[in-house]
Formats: sequence, C-alpha cells, structure tokens
Amino acid sequence: MSTQLILQVTPEDEELQRKSAELATLETELVQGELDLTTLHAELQNFDREYQQIIGTRYTELDRIEEQIAEYMAYLESSTDFTPSEDLKKLYREVAKRIHPDLTTDPVEKVRRQELMIAANQAYEAGDIEALKAILHNWESSPESVKGDGVVAELIRVIRKIAQCRERLRAIKQEFEAVKETELYELKYRSDTAKEVGQDLLADMAQELDEQIRHAQAELQEIKEQLN
Repeated sequence: MSTQLILQVTPEDEELQRKSAELATLETELVQGELDLTTLHAELQNFDREYQQIIGTRYTELDRIEEQIAEYMAYLESSTDFTPSEDLKKLYREVAKRIHPDLTTDPVEKVRRQELMIAANQAYEAGDIEALKAILHNWESSPESVKGDGVVAELIRVIRKIAQCRERLRAIKQEFEAVKETELYELKYRSDTAKEVGQDLLADMAQELDEQIRHAQAELQEIKEQLN
C-alpha cells in the first residue's frame, strides 16, 4: 500500500495567499489611479500654458506682488535664530537612530535611508516636529522595517504594503478632489464644455479683454484731447 505525503497548509499560509491577492488588486487600482492623476495634471498643464499665452498679461501684477512676498519671507527666515527645543532634539535623535544610512550595508536600502535623513534634517532645521513624527511613524510602519524570513514575516510585510496602497489611494482621491476645486480646473471644464458646442472660451475672453483695452485707450485719447 502506497503512502502519500500530504502537505498541511497552515492558517498563516492561507492568510498570506488571501492578502497577496488583495495586494495585487490594490496595486492594479493604484497604478490606474496614478495614471489618471498624472493624465489630469498633464491636461491641466497644457491648458494652463495655452491660457498663459492668450491671457498672460493678467498675471503681471500678481507676479510682482508674489516676488515681493518671497523676498520678504526670505529676509524673515534669514534673520530668525534657530533654537531647537529639547523635544525636537530628542525626536531627531530617535529618528536618526532608526533610519541613519550607516546602519545598513545594502546599497538600495542606504539610498532610501539617505533620502529619509535629508527629509529629517530639513524638518529639524525648520523646527517641524510633526514632520519628524511622521517620518518616524512611516518608518516604523513600513514593510522594509520588518526583519526576518518565513510566512509570518512576509505576511506582515504584505499587510503593511496593503496599508500603504490604501493610504496612497486615499491621497490620490483627495488630490483629485482638491484639483477639481481649483479655478484652473473650473476654467478648463468651461473651456471643454464650450468646445463641445463649437465655441472657444479663451478666444472669447481675449476678445473681451481687447475690447476693454480699446475702450480704455479711447477714453484716454478723449481726456488728452480735452486738455489740448
């Protein structure tokens, strides 16, 4: 009588299979979401370039004011003394202890840690304790921070990747909603709607602006003639 070896599938194996399938679905959804978001931004950039070419003079005064604001803010930042609090120092040391590039010999991991340290240094120099907390939290909850091999370790990594995918999908949704609230998106929507009925919104706006300029020039000419 032959004896067959029956491999027992553990609950961890079954859960890993389920979570891996869930992760694959989320990754597909995430790729599509990133593509849609990138496409939206590209379309808005193209429209913005067209708008700037036709109606760009409207931004002249705004650019001047923003330049003054930027110069003023730069002056304030350069003249402010940096005095980090003890809590900020303690948190920075904790972050550095976890993510410092010298703590790994893996080249890929070292690059990732270097990028995180740059972000941590910027947060520290800005006195942004919340940003440092976020860096530490993201590190502790990342798949890469899980050490070891085997089903259990891999299951934890997959679960954390799922959490990352869901978080990024939420961020994409929020970014979509934020973009749709902008004046540029609203203007593009109106322009696209006008094109569907054979109208050119930007051309109409340019024509209206040209008419206002002609009226202003005529009024100025009348004033000059009255003074003569």
